[in-house]
Amino acid sequence: MLLLRRRGVLASCCATAIAALSLTAFSPAGSTAQDTAPAAGRTAAAGAPAADGRTVPDTPPGVLEALRRDLGLTAAEAEARLANERAAAPVEAALRRALGDRFGGAWAAGPTAVLTVATTDRGAVRAIETAGARPVVVDRSLKELTATKAALDRAAHRKAPGAAPVWYVDVTSNSVVVRSPEPGAAAAFVAASGADREAVRVVRSDESPRPYYDVRGGEAYYINGRSRCSVGFSVTRGTQGGFVTAGHCGRPGDSVTGHNQQPMGSFQGSSFPGNDYAWVAVNSNWTPRPWVKGPGGANVVVRGSTQAPVGSSVCRSGSTTGWHCGTIQQHNTSVTYPQGTITGVTRTNVCAEPGDSGGSFISGDQAQGMTSGGSGNCRSGGTTYYQPVNEALSVYGLSLVTEGGGDPEPPAGCQDSKEKYTGDLTSGQNVYQPNGSYYETTASGTHRGCLDGPDGVDFDLYLQKWNGSAWTTVAESTSEGPDESVDHNGTAGRYRYRVHAYDGSGAYTLGVIRP
Repeated sequence: MLLLRRRGVLASCCATAIAALSLTAFSPAGSTAQDTAPAAGRTAAAGAPAADGRTVPDTPPGVLEALRRDLGLTAAEAEARLANERAAAPVEAALRRALGDRFGGAWAAGPTAVLTVATTDRGAVRAIETAGARPVVVDRSLKELTATKAALDRAAHRKAPGAAPVWYVDVTSNSVVVRSPEPGAAAAFVAASGADREAVRVVRSDESPRPYYDVRGGEAYYINGRSRCSVGFSVTRGTQGGFVTAGHCGRPGDSVTGHNQQPMGSFQGSSFPGNDYAWVAVNSNWTPRPWVKGPGGANVVVRGSTQAPVGSSVCRSGSTTGWHCGTIQQHNTSVTYPQGTITGVTRTNVCAEPGDSGGSFISGDQAQGMTSGGSGNCRSGGTTYYQPVNEALSVYGLSLVTEGGGDPEPPAGCQDSKEKYTGDLTSGQNVYQPNGSYYETTASGTHRGCLDGPDGVDFDLYLQKWNGSAWTTVAESTSEGPDESVDHNGTAGRYRYRVHAYDGSGAYTLGVIRP
């Protein structure tokens, strides 16, 4: 018997146990036999699900047109693709959780983005099919591939590899890919790193990524009156408004003017190289909005920041080249620029040019990241990397501005709460509230906390009390979903809430009632 970590549920290795643990199956919209595009590994046969007519609500017409133009899709394929991508996120998350160390990655395949899930366990094939995904049996788990890439990352931090500017985990080929104009030198870098060479493929490439210092984002902004970049996404930190952008665009204290050359604000935090994120605080003349400048100047609404899987469509907005779309190629990519190596960025086949730096990457209505750098251009095509937005939100304690005019209300049990805390979490992350600290009560009474997270994630909530030498958990709520609530009748003392992203990423609101 195998004990799956979650919720105290015992399950055998067999596929039926995984199916019981996971979820309600979904049928991809608009899928056909031609959508099958599994890559490396031993592919398990799966019948093509029938179309179910789902559509994605409130999709601006310009977005569909851009997908048709840039991905070569028909109108029906573009609509089916968006519907499938929206439905796939909770399925992928549940299968990832159920498979555990046997999970080999997931990607969207074919014109209509049919969810494909890899596993090292042939016995899990039926459960993956039952969940509505297409199974592929592979030799290496995602955990093994990630460990191989981590060995390359450690080697790059010791000495940046000039002959290997890009490497990433490629779930579609079940390998780690190193792209290089000098394959021999790249192979030597791999050998010296101590990484599993059997898991690494060196691919010849003339790609030479660089940061786009001059311009980037949805709307343009200017740094110290000299250089230009683009706004990523609107954020707040308490009552202070601002936006996230690329770290290479500026340093703390640098002044910023807007697209209209009016005073806008200044950089508050910046990280580059290593990372490529920053945030800018704006003055009271500027109001952060939940919008990205889309095709024809139309507003594309931001409703959250759930990470889209590999293979999903993604669009970029920048002040030089405007709105362009493509697909996510790989997450967790490392890139070496002339200034140093950055890790954890996402690789795409969306084009960009200098001046687009810091601009928005968005999939559907979910914010993905800020343009970092790349190669090529928007005449002949190219490769562009973005810094995931959730990391920047977490590091600086920022809240993404989303449609609806602010943060969601706490769940029903805490509607009377006078205290409300908000933030963003990435998968596996913990935060402590209130504001990274604790609160103290001088009387006994009820402590109640209610957590509201975005759909498709699994967030947990713990109430902890200081016992004089350590924090101990006195109440917890760990259901398989985004919303949790705890109640505890406790004595006087010091308390804090731990909010944990067990699976998935996004914004949350915590309502608190205390004695």
